[in-house]
Amino acid sequence: MKKILITGATGQIGTELTPALRNKFGNENVFAIGHKRRPDPNLHASGPYYSLDIRDCHGLETIVAAHDVDTIIHLASLLSATAETQPQQAWDINMNGLTNVLEISRRQQCAVFFPSSIAAFGPTTPSDNTPQDTIQRPNTMYGITKVSGELLCDYYYQRFGVDTRGVRFPGLISYKAIPGGGTTDYAVHIFYAALREQHYVCYLRPDTRLDMMYMPDAIAAIMQIMESDTTALAHRNGFNITAMSFTPEQLAYEIKKLIPEFTITYTVDPVRQAIADSWPRHMDDSVARAEWRWAPQYDLAAMVREMLDSLS
Repeated sequence: MKKILITGATGQIGTELTPALRNKFGNENVFAIGHKRRPDPNLHASGPYYSLDIRDCHGLETIVAAHDVDTIIHLASLLSATAETQPQQAWDINMNGLTNVLEISRRQQCAVFFPSSIAAFGPTTPSDNTPQDTIQRPNTMYGITKVSGELLCDYYYQRFGVDTRGVRFPGLISYKAIPGGGTTDYAVHIFYAALREQHYVCYLRPDTRLDMMYMPDAIAAIMQIMESDTTALAHRNGFNITAMSFTPEQLAYEIKKLIPEFTITYTVDPVRQAIADSWPRHMDDSVARAEWRWAPQYDLAAMVREMLDSLS
């Protein structure tokens, strides 16, 4: 990676990935693209920033060509819960946006990172120690766009030689950006509530176990896979990766160790609960560990301590 363009740069991942890449490759070599969200002032001031709808293929290719971009980190999408309320728009943004990125990358000879998700699985997927290669029959629009995106990225690699790479992210936790419209967002909201009100009303059942990851590990994963030796990547797209697996009840217990007065109650949202129930409880990420030496640095206790310290 030398000159990098990040779509969805104002989202949860992009807000942290953009400065990390600018720190490594130089501010002038990392081009951030956002659309509806107002960019963080530091993101806007530290390097090139463009406001662009990812469905604008001509506008996007103009930027890529003008700056001789060689790598596109494609993060722009509608997330799981939001996608269920706007399924047609989710398909339009998630799939047509990715198609634009892949076509531009084919013409301009760019490498592509595409983040898939645990949502690419479904209720018939083995939920414990979910294998790297297994049945993928998602029943949400977000999940459908993710498994379709994995297949499309594989196709562009096999058919056109586009250097596509990607991972299946679990729920992501960060103190630097509020998530927007994801099923696992509770694992971020709970920290703000714990510090402000010492109480949180969770929209998932207390026993809902899902894979999670602290954002620094997610950022490291993106940078690591994009810099890995291409000959070692037998799978290339859709690598299972995870760092921890817990329930809302277990997360609340860890928070309570540091904020003894904290309490949690549950008012289940049937839409988000149904989405969560269709996802794996824990993924087997041994293939990523073997092919590009994936290794997370944060467990649940370390993540909780840092989140509370950073938000205090």
